Amino acid sequence: MNGAGFRFVSDLDVDRLRLTPHDILEAVESAVRAQGEGDVVLEPRVHLMPPNGGKGHFNVLRGYVGTENVCGVKIVGDFVENYQLGLPSEVALVNLFDPETGVPLGVVDGTMITSARTGALTALGAKYLARPDSKILGHVGARGTAWWNVTMLDDLFDFEEIRVTSKRPESREEFAKNLTERLGKPVKAVATAEEALVGADIMVEASRLMEPAVLLKTEWVTPGTFVVPYGTISAVDISLTDVMDKVVVDDWGQAGAGRFGALRRHVDEGLLTKETLHAELGDIVAGHAPGRERPDERILFWHRGLATTDVALAYRILRRAEETGLGTVVETGYGGNRDGGA
Repeated sequence: MNGAGFRFVSDLDVDRLRLTPHDILEAVESAVRAQGEGDVVLEPRVHLMPPNGGKGHFNVLRGYVGTENVCGVKIVGDFVENYQLGLPSEVALVNLFDPETGVPLGVVDGTMITSARTGALTALGAKYLARPDSKILGHVGARGTAWWNVTMLDDLFDFEEIRVTSKRPESREEFAKNLTERLGKPVKAVATAEEALVGADIMVEASRLMEPAVLLKTEWVTPGTFVVPYGTISAVDISLTDVMDKVVVDDWGQAGAGRFGALRRHVDEGLLTKETLHAELGDIVAGHAPGRERPDERILFWHRGLATTDVALAYRILRRAEETGLGTVVETGYGGNRDGGA
């Protein structure tokens, strides 16, 4: 940006940019690799809990990506019942800053970013940790991130069978219908998590529970299975980590702290520790730790969401918006020159 101000990129602007899945996965993988190389600052998220009767809360994610030399803070609301109002359950803004001056570079709507980078991280984990010959995907959940999970995973594996489920029949049926049209292959909506997950090579649990409940049972996880549980509230057996050959997380700092997460109880009860953890995904992507080493390994990947992937993807969107003239320049009374961009 020039000294006149910074650019606001709305959700409509983000849509108009038409980022491809390749663009998104590339940005996410670059940020994860930078983490593995120690070229990021990644702080555990914090939460704002307004007195709204449990309707929802805000997550605040903060990070610096050295490869782009940019800082960012994302604020994202997590309001499960928003579908009743015709709204996304997660609505976000990503604020980008120059790490040398603190001057704002841009504000990017983070709603698509939150969903897309989550799906890209699921796919990236599978790229390094799932069996290359995985043919059956079982997916629990039909929220915004689910679309990106399934489509990005299928881009990598070209599944022979995809089974999806969610709590509400209308949501899972619509989800399966839209996926069938997008992928050009049948996607089956099933009534229960068991029908979706049993026999799947890749199991994804992306539920939206209000209270803990077991949707993914340990006994369903057979040799060679890749499991990705990342719901805010736990939906897995306490014994799940016992059968895993490897447990990988996106960031131990977040996995080991906070009140939310699919394996929160496992950490709190000492069943998953820094010592028993195989690696962070960044270490594997950067080549400092092995990923899958045998076809029969049971591997679990738990991701909480990386601020650095939000920042990297938002920055890519900001640069594209500057190049194409999209977005709205907000005038300020202070400088902000970095590179003479639009």
